[in-house]
Amino acid sequence: MKKLLLASCVAGLAFAAAPAHADAVWDAQGDWAPGYTGQHLADLDVKWFGVVYDSGIFHIKATMFGNITAGTEGFYVIGVNTGTGPSHPFGPIGAPDVKFNNVFFVQKNGTGNIGATSLTPFITIAGDSFWVDLPASVIPAGTAAPLNYTFNLWPRGAGAQAVADFAPDNSMLAAVPEIGTWAMMIAGFAAVGSGMRFRRRRPAFA
Repeated sequence: MKKLLLASCVAGLAFAAAPAHADAVWDAQGDWAPGYTGQHLADLDVKWFGVVYDSGIFHIKATMFGNITAGTEGFYVIGVNTGTGPSHPFGPIGAPDVKFNNVFFVQKNGTGNIGATSLTPFITIAGDSFWVDLPASVIPAGTAAPLNYTFNLWPRGAGAQAVADFAPDNSMLAAVPEIGTWAMMIAGFAAVGSGMRFRRRRPAFA
């Protein structure tokens, strides 16, 4: 058992050390954006966010700390920097490096849009997670190739100080280039998480 656990952890750490590790992010629970005055709902608190680019499609997944509940406050905004990134309005709340020139929206009821274009056919919501299989062609082109686009997710509540959370915090996320890399990356994260949980439990049996 110890050997199996060690092998799993080593495999997980190897994935974490690979370049793909920078293309998904775990976010701490309860790290609300400074000045946020909306409801502290678990489905506005990001747990995990990742992006894969494959054959002209961005496969975007986000997981919250609670089930996504239609009819409750809030929605999800994903900012995209396609190369120019002129908009960086979040300096006053500690995120000046969240830079983007396009945004799209995911509502808790499974609808969404980028400008006047509906994204609803590309959105899936299940439990605590949502997926968007977004064709690169619907994002207004910039100076970068699609594989070099960067992303940030911020759930929003209501009110003037509406940004609830950032993922990643004060930075942007690139896309993993292949679906296989996504699968390996998630497997690596799972192995590391299992190892950490096992280590935390060990003193109880000492």
